[in-house]
Amino acid sequence: MRPRHVFAVFVLGALAGCATNVPPPAAQSPPPAHSPLGSPFGAAAAGTPGIGTPLMVDRTDMRLGTTVQFSRVPTRAELADLNRWPNVVHVVLSLPGWPAEYADLQELDRLPYDCDLVVILPGYPPSRGAANAWNMISIPSRIIVVVDDLPPSRVEIDDLNSMRGLERVIAQFDEPSRTGFERLQRPLNFRKVIP
Repeated sequence: MRPRHVFAVFVLGALAGCATNVPPPAAQSPPPAHSPLGSPFGAAAAGTPGIGTPLMVDRTDMRLGTTVQFSRVPTRAELADLNRWPNVVHVVLSLPGWPAEYADLQELDRLPYDCDLVVILPGYPPSRGAANAWNMISIPSRIIVVVDDLPPSRVEIDDLNSMRGLERVIAQFDEPSRTGFERLQRPLNFRKVIP
């Protein structure tokens, strides 16, 4: 056989081998893009509070600064690290539950003096001590409580009223109504979450 014929047979054999009846791989959706902020449409991660992870925006605040958000009370080391980050002006705590006592909040007194503290708490205070614990921290705070049902009794409303830093209560109801909140001495807002 001539070398040209050997080469042609080799090429035809290689092409025949590539043309076997192997189905193409199944189509797969691309992996989700990972953003440092996460996806606003994705499922909530494990351990994320039911009230979500809100972005706090104050239109009257014209400072150039950074907001640092925690889903728990930060440790002493984490609070010390805030002094090393540039322009930290807001610290937001979006907690999954109420800390039981002041000892659970004591580290917050180490927050840098020029930072604002915004706290978002779910539900009603489980006890008078849990509500009073927020009065014992030495730094000013703005506390927002998000509830999804009526107060079980007047005691919970009295506990909320006793909180010095309570800024407002947000009720997640289908039908806005002040019924049950008549004794509340802070602003009451309503929120409807549409999945």
